[in-house]
Amino acid sequence: MLNYIWGGLILISIIVSAFTGRIENVAIAAMSGAKDAVNMTLSLLGIMCLWTGLMKIASESGLIGSFTGLLKPLTRLLFPTLPQNSPEMDAIVMNMTANIFGMSNAATPLGLKAMRELSKLERSKVASDNMCMFIVINTASIEIIPTTVLAMRQAANSANSFEIIIPVWIVSISALTIGVLAAKFFARRDRYNA
Repeated sequence: MLNYIWGGLILISIIVSAFTGRIENVAIAAMSGAKDAVNMTLSLLGIMCLWTGLMKIASESGLIGSFTGLLKPLTRLLFPTLPQNSPEMDAIVMNMTANIFGMSNAATPLGLKAMRELSKLERSKVASDNMCMFIVINTASIEIIPTTVLAMRQAANSANSFEIIIPVWIVSISALTIGVLAAKFFARRDRYNA
């Protein structure tokens, strides 16, 4: 559906520009936008390669494993019904670790794996409390270094790309806290109503 909306908007803009005599401006803007998209993609690719390499080094050196161990007390609080040494919990913790270090590209397959593991455990077509909590944590995760946003700001020639880090921390901590409290509240309410 979204493809039809975007296609319609593009078609309407071309028709309007043809009738108003500005088709040349549209062609110039399209070429300029395509060039900017390629430049931004290449700069994002370089930065993502750097961070992915650093994450691989951290993983191989055991730093991520140590950090994963630090998250275990938090996961006991958030997911009290899941066994701590289960494949579900391992996938959740790895997803949380990747998100915290700003590696959204690595976090996505780990998140999908965690949901697959949770769905095998629950064996239901309805999202469980654990699934809902995981979605909240995955969506509103805290990032120590928001690499994608920093890369986009650097690609756009921002004067100080890193000035957004503290506001990102404040917003993500607030969103995560509210999301976790809401998920816990609704889980308890559903159990009470049942």
